[in-house]
Amino acid sequence: MKKTIQSKKEAWLHAVRLRTLPLSLASIFAGSLLAYSLQVFQWEILLFASLTTIFLQILSNLANDYGDTVNGADHQDRTGPIRAVQSGLISLPEMKKAMYLFGTLSLISGLILLYFAVPNWTLFFVFLGLGLASIWAAVSYTSGSNPYGYIGLGDISVFLFFGLLGVIGTFFLHSTDFNSSVIWIGLSLGFFSTTVLNINNIRDIESDFQAGKRSIPVRIGRKAAIIYNWTLILGGYATLIIFIMITQNWGAALGFLALPLMLKVGVNVSKGKTSEEIDPNLKMMSLSTLLWVILFGIGLLFL
Repeated sequence: MKKTIQSKKEAWLHAVRLRTLPLSLASIFAGSLLAYSLQVFQWEILLFASLTTIFLQILSNLANDYGDTVNGADHQDRTGPIRAVQSGLISLPEMKKAMYLFGTLSLISGLILLYFAVPNWTLFFVFLGLGLASIWAAVSYTSGSNPYGYIGLGDISVFLFFGLLGVIGTFFLHSTDFNSSVIWIGLSLGFFSTTVLNINNIRDIESDFQAGKRSIPVRIGRKAAIIYNWTLILGGYATLIIFIMITQNWGAALGFLALPLMLKVGVNVSKGKTSEEIDPNLKMMSLSTLLWVILFGIGLLFL
């Protein structure tokens, strides 16, 4: 039986989805650890990059709650966790006001980040454009007249913003320089982050199909989506191996200590028959990804 939300406070906590925040910070931490290893780390960059990312992730979660209700993905027969607007405790206008609030907070935090990070106006406007694109991506995933999450493009967005661009961008803000080896860690986190989204979409495959949400699992079917899930997990470790080979930093292999947890996630998702069985693996994969970053960082810096 689906758990009900008893209070408005609980509804807002559900809407914010605290369990998604560790994953959103993974690329910031990875880019910062890489910067520290090359002695270009700045504390203020880590602080404001983390704040901006948290605000953007909350904005994305609120927009997802809002958009799925408006577009019909959050209906009474939906099998995943109940959503805040769906519960009736938070109205659509209230949710929209909260979206404006966190959109504004992310913009302010992002501007402060750029003040500390970029040395000239050209870079300022380049990163401002990327920041505005991030806000657009957070809101438009399931909201608006043509949400891209409903046509199966969410995986690309997550791969870029939670992985490739997140790591490379964070490293560049620390260093104002480019290092090609950073790309491979960005790819690793892109694979792991997309795994989390894919697990979410496998969990919701039936209700998404009914609502016309054409996620990757809806498009290719559950069996192929599980194969895709394994490809993403193993792809994250394949790119870590390439990073180690290129940099000859064998300590980074400490990240492989998180592999058993991710393999367990893969097995659980493969065996899961109901949304209730699959849902806990979202949190496990998110925390495993953050653990991977921590282990990678310890190995990178101290081994």
